[in-house]
Amino acid sequence: MNPQIGRIPVLDVSPLVDCGRRPAKAVTGETFQITATVFREGHDEVAANVVLTDPSGRTGPFTPMRELAPGTDRWGAEVTPDSEGRWTYAVEAWSDPLATWRHHAAIKIPAGIDTELVLTEGAELHERAAEGVPKSEGREAVLAVVDALRDVRLAPRERLAAAYAPEAVAALAAHPLRELVTSSRPLPLQVERERALFGSWYEFFPRSEGAREEGGRLISGNFRTAAERLPAVAAMGFDVVYLPPIHPIGTSHRKGRNNTLTPGPDDPGVPWAIGSAEGGHDAIHPELGTIEDFDAFVARARELRLEVALDFALQCSPDHPWVAKRPAWFHHRADGSIAYAENPPKKYQDIYPIAFDQDMRGIVRETLRVLRYWMAHGVRIFRVDNPHTKPVVFWQKVIAAVNKSDPDVIFLAEAFTRPAMMRTLAAVGFQQSYTYFTWRNSKQELTEYLTELSRETAAYMRPNFFVNTPDILPGYLQHGGRNAFMVRAVLAATMSPTWGMYAGYELCENTPLKQGGEEYLDSEKYEIKVRDWEAAEREGRTITPLVTDLNRIRRRNAALRQLRSVHFHHADNDAVIAFSKRSGSNIVLTVVNLDPRHTQEATVSLDMPELGLDWHESVPVRDELTGETYHWGRANYVRLEPGVTPAHVLVLRPSPPIGGSPTS
Repeated sequence: MNPQIGRIPVLDVSPLVDCGRRPAKAVTGETFQITATVFREGHDEVAANVVLTDPSGRTGPFTPMRELAPGTDRWGAEVTPDSEGRWTYAVEAWSDPLATWRHHAAIKIPAGIDTELVLTEGAELHERAAEGVPKSEGREAVLAVVDALRDVRLAPRERLAAAYAPEAVAALAAHPLRELVTSSRPLPLQVERERALFGSWYEFFPRSEGAREEGGRLISGNFRTAAERLPAVAAMGFDVVYLPPIHPIGTSHRKGRNNTLTPGPDDPGVPWAIGSAEGGHDAIHPELGTIEDFDAFVARARELRLEVALDFALQCSPDHPWVAKRPAWFHHRADGSIAYAENPPKKYQDIYPIAFDQDMRGIVRETLRVLRYWMAHGVRIFRVDNPHTKPVVFWQKVIAAVNKSDPDVIFLAEAFTRPAMMRTLAAVGFQQSYTYFTWRNSKQELTEYLTELSRETAAYMRPNFFVNTPDILPGYLQHGGRNAFMVRAVLAATMSPTWGMYAGYELCENTPLKQGGEEYLDSEKYEIKVRDWEAAEREGRTITPLVTDLNRIRRRNAALRQLRSVHFHHADNDAVIAFSKRSGSNIVLTVVNLDPRHTQEATVSLDMPELGLDWHESVPVRDELTGETYHWGRANYVRLEPGVTPAHVLVLRPSPPIGGSPTS
């Protein structure tokens, strides 16, 4: 006999991460579904509930489960943890003698079969049940049922009807009579702060912000000048400002403009080539300022309600202090030289990767020292560069150690890699992950990928939809012009609770280094880039108003803070995608024209029950991008014109049914 099978089988509890060896994830206030297969032998009724236990060990209240589809034996309930920490969840199932009796009585009493015996059995069951109902919560109502079932002066149908008195039914629903109670094993649930799931990120290079030309050469910006850009970032509605590495940059094998191997004397180098005589991962590039300047930058961001995320790239330039002090931390080739980083055909001659297996313990210890140094200076979010090129067990140790003492610290995995590695990094501790969103453009691709992210992996992998990065200029943006930038911003901001953009996106910068590639011409990775933000705004060359609107809409609608509630609706045009999200009564429906060049028309057919509506209803919906209100029902005509109305972001405002033809 399988020892995991109890008296009432409780099987396939979900979510389940790594067979329960690792915790499922949620954030405070996030609602998600727990499901299980529950059944028993014969025809007696069963019931089930979810048991949540909070970090202090307090259990309850129990959440009743319902059978998700009749005859499937699959039960589910939605739960919402309300505090951070390590929780557990389990599913309890039991035989439900009252439900069984009601089913039998409803058949036998009208048919006159064993009438008095059935009513007597019902009275005894209700009498037993009343013992478990507090006096203040309806015990007298249950005892009144007992009296009615035993009152032979009443007709049998009247006696039976008493068992369905609303007050008694409610009391027994809250305090059911349970037999053969069987529980699944408790499963771990890690509940983190909301920023782990929801937020808008903006990336910029501090050296470019406030940079100026002087004497024929560019003078680097610094933390003081970069801080002057923060109000604009905050005004666009972003929550996180993310900085690429801010450390000293090596000079050995330094890269020049557009990744050339022959840099000029004024080329600043790649920030990811970390380390020089001025220091390593715990130092600041001298041109950016001092640690006091960095502290002032973080303080200014905090005043504007922005968090600072710092890049953590565990690699070194040949000039990094670790190279001389810790030679065992690097790969040595047959000729004695240290191997630089490669991802053929790409070569990174200015970077040495770390070799972990000679001194894993020492590297973990030094990594924790560096991270805690920056944490002490106000950094609570780290974007980790290329974590998939380091051992998974290393990240498991590091993140567990940090989050044990500082559970609010968030790690984002920049892992554009194979699914198995990406998912495993999330399972071992990374709170967020980059995704394949950048390369999902068609309706089918987006639908399949969002279904995967919101269903299959949502219990442990949280997506961060960056629309571009300093490394990635997607082909869709290269060829679709301004409208393509608008479309991708709408998709990222409404599909994922967390999205991000790299500076220049709002200017629609889209010139590639070469056709067929995804690198920017004159990439900011290799040079200081001066942008005249004020002139661009004056001349209307930005999509800043759209970005600002999207972040405003996200903050005002709890539905857009959710990942797991995304639902796709049918549109009879493959260039038009429609999807909804909901949180309680808040429902947001987004319809997007995926074609950046042409106007597209479609009929959007809504799954009305998914929206909490009857099939015949018509409700007012407000387009948060335009302020217009429409009436939508089951079928709705849309016409989406690039540059004018490329998308609808509709908030449903339920009301009594309204007649008339639903139109856009």
